Amino acid sequence: MTKAIRIHKPGGPEVLSWDDVEVGAPGPGEARIRHTAIGLNYIDVYMRNGLYPQPKLPASIGLEGAGVVEAIGAGVTEVAVGDRVAYAGGPPGSYAESRLIPAQRLMRIPDGIDDRQAASMMLKGMTARYLIRATYVVKPGETILLHAAAGGVGLILAQWAKQLGVTVIGTAGGPEKVALAKANGCAHVIDYSRENFVERVKEITGGKGVPVVYDSVGKATFPGSLDCLSPRGLFVTFGNASGPIGSMDPLLLSGKGSLYMTRPTLNTYTASRAHLETTANDLFAVVKAGHVKLRINQTYPLKEAAQAHRDLEARKTTGSTVLLP
Repeated sequence: MTKAIRIHKPGGPEVLSWDDVEVGAPGPGEARIRHTAIGLNYIDVYMRNGLYPQPKLPASIGLEGAGVVEAIGAGVTEVAVGDRVAYAGGPPGSYAESRLIPAQRLMRIPDGIDDRQAASMMLKGMTARYLIRATYVVKPGETILLHAAAGGVGLILAQWAKQLGVTVIGTAGGPEKVALAKANGCAHVIDYSRENFVERVKEITGGKGVPVVYDSVGKATFPGSLDCLSPRGLFVTFGNASGPIGSMDPLLLSGKGSLYMTRPTLNTYTASRAHLETTANDLFAVVKAGHVKLRINQTYPLKEAAQAHRDLEARKTTGSTVLLP
């Protein structure tokens, strides 16, 4: 038997239960890993509260982790017993001391990156990579808008974009988060708690707006984000920290300059093994080169995941948070 955080029904942090579970032997194409570190992400909240319903309850949530391969099933060639590995994306179940997972989703952790770093960066870092290298390919000299710039994805994306020659306008709430965003790649940071971010973006860009907005906040920043775009600009919504945007009239996009809108997911952009390897290896490279520095600003014991969720939802966290089995 091993321990895992599970939900038996959707709800608040109080529904997170510290349960005994049976893991078993890996089947064909599977690996069993013993976690050494687990990444905390806002999507975990959506799984817990029912916004992203789980197909079967009780269910273990979580999409990111690092650890050691303990056993492999028939046909597994991607990893071997004893490898240090990390992963992000489905299927859920990282909130556990050990688990089974499709081996094709695992990446070997390169030397020079420790397990906590790997667990803190796979989902957020690979998200940042597909956002700026695939969803919209940023170009040197461009100016972009990044909401939640002091969050886990924000800190990585801003540093990476700066290294690519991009000017990043970030938004954050409060002096501490503004300072953090400025120290991690943002040329300009707008404190949304006391400034109108649409007016400031227009001021910074001389009224032109930006070609792309990356928005993980959702309801609170929509439709203001659309007003920050230049004609034919792209609105990338990849999170709902303030609540989902809800329904919208497509005419809103045409009326604001023939805009584009997309809601991408990491699973889509890393669906094939080749795309996963390209995405993860690009991330490993910029971290090892020092272009992206990881900030693990909070750690919690795995069994205290409920408190970690409370702090995350209260916006008390910055950078990355790691749960420790």
